Amino acid sequence: MLASLSGTVQSLSTQLVVIDVGGIGFAVVVARETAFTLDQKIQLYTHLHWNQEQGPSLFGFITEAERTVFLLLISCSGVGPKLALAVLADLGVSPFIEAVQSGNEGALSSVSGIGEKKAEQIIVHLKHKVAKLMVTGASFEGAKVDERWHEVAQVLQTLNYSRTEISGAMSYVREACKGKQESFDQMMRHALSFLSKKQ
Repeated sequence: MLASLSGTVQSLSTQLVVIDVGGIGFAVVVARETAFTLDQKIQLYTHLHWNQEQGPSLFGFITEAERTVFLLLISCSGVGPKLALAVLADLGVSPFIEAVQSGNEGALSSVSGIGEKKAEQIIVHLKHKVAKLMVTGASFEGAKVDERWHEVAQVLQTLNYSRTEISGAMSYVREACKGKQESFDQMMRHALSFLSKKQ
């Protein structure tokens, strides 16, 4: 079983990252490809999922917390990998955990593909599992940091920047913020400053 991959980002397309690991290219399905940049050295936590019709798919996550949430979601009846990725892309780890804990159906049904009934079903199914995880001290730290990256990419998408522009901006922000604890506002400023120079 593949638990993680370390390598270099070789190519990016919609929700797909190809990672070169010692000359072998692994195609990994991700929640949002805008979190990655070409030639970036990364480690991904992975999950190999088997589908009766399509065979195996390899899913990759930036943090262990993301993988945990993904596995929780696909354990729900009627929730497949595609919907689980949509939750990670639209909500992220911390807001999802909070939504389940507080029974916030509205937050979950804001995700494309999840109606009120499905949101209610997910909360009922996962509330005790999430509570158990919190008691065992499962680490959802690092999720907050990841949320900021996700928010920056989302805002840039809302501002109609292309995938290539967003990818370039995120790469620049990563370099600018290396080793620093930058706030969302500072990260956003770096991204917009980079994009304004490109115009």
